[in-house]
Amino acid sequence: MLTLSNAQRVFLACGSTDLRKSIDGLAVLVQESFGLDPFSPCLFVFCNRERNKLKILCWEHSGFWLFYRRLERGTFQWPASSESTVSITSRELRWLLDGLSLSQRQVHPKVTVETVI
Repeated sequence: MLTLSNAQRVFLACGSTDLRKSIDGLAVLVQESFGLDPFSPCLFVFCNRERNKLKILCWEHSGFWLFYRRLERGTFQWPASSESTVSITSRELRWLLDGLSLSQRQVHPKVTVETVI
């Protein structure tokens, strides 16, 4: 299983993105359109108009990773927002990749523990 534990934040590009763009095109989009640093330890997630394909751009050490996911059936529950990007947690990204909504009501809330006893 692929894990992306080094990513500090996850940004979703709201709306649809032309997924014919490759690494350079998506990195320019992150920098110029979103005002974010594509070399930061973040994941940048893009979705096509039909919401059945995703690309995730990630910088690691000396180069970019570009992950691509295509659903054979169904669509991603892509959020609608007037903002250019939405910041989500890695847990919420996992929900999105599994076909779930970002606003899960059945999920257990995060617990902050201060002591064992």
